[in-house]
Amino acid sequence: MQKSTKISIVIIVILILLSFAIGIYSYQKLPDKVASHWDANGNVNGYMGKFWGIFLMPIISVFMVLLFLFLPTIDPMKNNVAKFRTYFDYFIVCIIAFFFYIYILTIVWNFGFIFDMLVMMIPALSILFFFIGILLEKSKRNWFIGIRTPWTLSSDKVWDKTHKLGAKLFKLCAIISLIGIFVPKYSIFIFIVPLLVVSVFLMVYSYIVYKKDNSSKK
Repeated sequence: MQKSTKISIVIIVILILLSFAIGIYSYQKLPDKVASHWDANGNVNGYMGKFWGIFLMPIISVFMVLLFLFLPTIDPMKNNVAKFRTYFDYFIVCIIAFFFYIYILTIVWNFGFIFDMLVMMIPALSILFFFIGILLEKSKRNWFIGIRTPWTLSSDKVWDKTHKLGAKLFKLCAIISLIGIFVPKYSIFIFIVPLLVVSVFLMVYSYIVYKKDNSSKK
C-alpha cells in the first residue's frame, strides 16, 4: 500500500468517525423530521426521518470509500492507475471532506441556523472541481477514473490530449462557479451550465482527436 493511500485512509477514517460522533450527539436534540434537500433557490423542499436524515451521509461516505478503494484493484490497467495513485488517493479525501462539509451544513441548519445553502456549498464545490481538474491532468488511461469515452479508452494519445484540455476546463469551471456567491439567484445555473457544456465538448473533442490521429496513420 502506497504512503499516500495510508495517509488518505487515516484522514478519511477521522472524518467519517467525526460524522458519526456528531450524528450521535445531535440525535436527541433534533426533531423527528430533518431537512435533507434544498431547491435551486436554497429553500428546503425535502425532509427525512431523523435516523436517515442524520446518518445517511456518513453511511454513504463509508460505501463510497470502499468503492473507490476497490475499483483500482480490478482495473485491467491498474499499473497506469499506480502512476497517479497519489492524486487519486487525495481526490478520495477531497470527496469525503466535501461530504463532511455538506453534512455539517445540514446538521447546523437543522439546529435552527438558517442560511443560503447553495451559497455556502459553492466554495466547497469549486474546490472539489478544481481538484478534479488536477486529477484529470495527472491521470493515465484506465477504465474507471477520468474522461472515459470510447476514443480516450482506445488511445493513450487521445486520452492525454483530452485530459490535458479537460483539466484546464474543469479548473476554469471551478473558478467561474465562484461567481454564484455574488449572484445567488443564478448560482445553480452558473455552476451546472459550464460543466454540462464542458462535458459535451470534451466528448466531441476526444472523437475529433481520435479521427485525426487515425487519419494521420493512414
